[in-house]
Amino acid sequence: MPVLVVDQATPESAAAFAAGLDEARRRSEDVVVVALADGSGLTAESPEDVKVTHQVADERDRDPVGALLDVAAQLEPSVIVIGVKHRSPTGKLLFGSVAQQILLEAHCPVLSVKAPRNQL
Repeated sequence: MPVLVVDQATPESAAAFAAGLDEARRRSEDVVVVALADGSGLTAESPEDVKVTHQVADERDRDPVGALLDVAAQLEPSVIVIGVKHRSPTGKLLFGSVAQQILLEAHCPVLSVKAPRNQL
């Protein structure tokens, strides 16, 4: 089973990738990076000790979360790693979130990671 990292081409995705690599090393698993946005923001070279593959979620007919969950159903990951944004209490109340939808609908554990504020 791989560790699935969600890439939305954001600084939060970079934090999720770093956490996903650590999780993959801990579990002795590979990493699959699934891009939800046009073009992957994760261009870092793959480390020698973890196999990293990239995949694009096909969201032409569906929402991004639905496409991601389809990929997760096929790959059966041990964990999904997502990057989350720093949001105000009002922002959390008024706006929906891709991260929230993944947390609620995923059928495997989800690890959420925040990017350090100085990288935003």
